[in-house]
Amino acid sequence: MGWVVRGWCIIICLWVCVPGMVMAEQEHACLTCHANKDIWDGASKQLLVDKDIFESSVHAVLECTACHRSVEGSRHPAEKPAPITSQICTDCHAVTGKLHRDRLAKGGLTCIDCHGSHGIQPIAKQQETCLGCHAHEMNMKLDDGSFASVKVDAQAMKGSVHAGLRCVDCHFGYSSKDHPQRHFKNKRELTLTMTDTCQRCHYDKYSQTLESIHFNMNRKGNDKTPLCVDCHGSHAIQSGRAEKLVSARRCQNCHADIYAAYTTSVHGEALVSDHNQDVPICSDCHTAHTIKDPNKAEFRNNVPEMCGNCHADEKLMKKYGLTTAVLTSYLEDFHGVTLSFYKDEKALRHIAVCTDCHGIHDITPTKGDHAVLLKNNLLTRCQKCHPDATANFPDSWISHYEPDLQRAPLVYLVIVFYKFFIPFMIVGLILQIFLHLWRYAVNR
Repeated sequence: MGWVVRGWCIIICLWVCVPGMVMAEQEHACLTCHANKDIWDGASKQLLVDKDIFESSVHAVLECTACHRSVEGSRHPAEKPAPITSQICTDCHAVTGKLHRDRLAKGGLTCIDCHGSHGIQPIAKQQETCLGCHAHEMNMKLDDGSFASVKVDAQAMKGSVHAGLRCVDCHFGYSSKDHPQRHFKNKRELTLTMTDTCQRCHYDKYSQTLESIHFNMNRKGNDKTPLCVDCHGSHAIQSGRAEKLVSARRCQNCHADIYAAYTTSVHGEALVSDHNQDVPICSDCHTAHTIKDPNKAEFRNNVPEMCGNCHADEKLMKKYGLTTAVLTSYLEDFHGVTLSFYKDEKALRHIAVCTDCHGIHDITPTKGDHAVLLKNNLLTRCQKCHPDATANFPDSWISHYEPDLQRAPLVYLVIVFYKFFIPFMIVGLILQIFLHLWRYAVNR
């Protein structure tokens, strides 16, 4: 029984070792010439094989004749034409070979033109497989005859928020072996398909868009409304708040006139010229995904609160020497109080809000030369609701500042008077009531 076991061990060792010895002997025989740098030059230099590079390649386990099948030590056939050379590769890599079948058949491209021959390295990451082709200028032809670029900027992708993802996390169904062809009628259909992909991870953001003005326009058939990749891009996706100027410029693609007006405003100039990240941009006022129709009452009635997000922030306003009383002073005056009565109504009531006096996208500074322009325009804006207003009508309003002895002494003194007079009257009335009750009790 022991002899039988020993016999099988010998057979197995021979079966494992002999082919390796044959391969090593064959490799040595081939490299005797092909690794000799002294005998190859000019056009024949392509026949030089670096032993160290070959042994570190993915094909190091193969013997030379696995690819060079008709070559023997004493017989070297003529150089193979391109289609035959590529056929050797596609015998093993049949699925991958289908991707370039047409180009390989024409003879203008061979596998080794892109992948090399004896120094083919293992794929470190799945992305490198895709970028082997998609890092170059490539276009996909759509059914309407137009083209869509499928080139990927590797450096830009590394700096994106999706740098840690694999290509197949978004482009599911694709791999180094399987690369199905996709057909799209036009770029819009392609964009819609990409939006469906975004929903898989960002369904919360997608849900927010369902009530937005953009989604409603898209649902009505407007194919110019922006979708995920129109604003965020595809492979070079940056954080929405990483750089405000980049974010604001996304809206420019559709709202060019509004963006131009914004860049001349006090907010836009600070952003463009000084890269000030404290100023509001489009998404601060309109939000990013739940964008409402600015002509509806819901948006208009929320304007004071929207502006107050910045202008009522004591820490932020102190940084620029601005008062935080703008919101409270508005809410306490006639317009603010009236707005609070009708804020929950869906009907649009033309009650003056911040944007009626200061402008919408072209907001100017309230000091310097702009202050004169602002005051001149103020009467025109007042006359929209108060047609009989005269030149001194806007002067009756003391702006957003608390009255004092320097700015509005009469108003200040009246306020001080009533701060004492009203409590005095209340205490007096209560005392009068108690005196009446006491007298009633005594005379009873």
